[in-house]
Amino acid sequence: MTIFQAIVLGLVQGVTELLPVSSSAHLALTPYLLGWKDPGLSFDVALHLGTLMALMWYFRVEWIDMTRSAFRIARTRRIETAHERRLLYLIVATIPAGIGGLLLNDLAKTTFRSPYIIGTTLIVLGILLWAIDKWSVRARNIEEITMRDAIIVGCAQVLALVPGVSRSGSTITAGRLLHLDRPSAARFSFLMSMPITLAAVVKEAPEAFRTDGVSVPLFYGVIAAAVSSWLAITVLLRYVSKHSFGIFALYRVLLAGVVFYTLATRGA
Repeated sequence: MTIFQAIVLGLVQGVTELLPVSSSAHLALTPYLLGWKDPGLSFDVALHLGTLMALMWYFRVEWIDMTRSAFRIARTRRIETAHERRLLYLIVATIPAGIGGLLLNDLAKTTFRSPYIIGTTLIVLGILLWAIDKWSVRARNIEEITMRDAIIVGCAQVLALVPGVSRSGSTITAGRLLHLDRPSAARFSFLMSMPITLAAVVKEAPEAFRTDGVSVPLFYGVIAAAVSSWLAITVLLRYVSKHSFGIFALYRVLLAGVVFYTLATRGA
């Protein structure tokens, strides 16, 4: 892999990981559409290190507060403040994805990366995102999230193991279904992504490093992913404070059209 290819994939991963358009689909499709060799899931996960860095920096205040909350809970054996409850909810929301990852990891690396599956899930989740976002009542903010919400959104996160679904897409859609306002649904989705991204990096990155080493292209790819992830968080949170998720749903459907057109013309 060249440095240019790694940077392109890093930019693609960073932007699409946090937008509801599926980073796994883009990372699988980009080499396919450009005629590059697929670097595989391990390389994709290694790029998530950049996204993890961006999440830790952007939400550093929240993570510092929740770290302090964890020590208070350990000391008092009580959950009383909003930060302590949010920490508990994030832990609970992460459990389903962790279990799903262990059970479906092999399929995620092979069968689920089929362009046919990716194209279909892009369309299905795009339509769901548009419909639920359009008709959901915008009544609650992130401070009003309950344990029930955390469990439902956490289960929705499992669907992201299938490329084309999108982790942020599935969790934001679930949040809107539960009547969270758009910025709150996006913010909770981003906060949820850090534990599962950290777990994926810890589990898969060593394999990428063993296979390819800590190469110069991989280094540039991670940096590109970090910068583009930070920009994606900033832009999306500002955008959805005034606009709907409709543009992302439309993009998903159009991308699926490109996928199926390419499959038809290549005779795949």
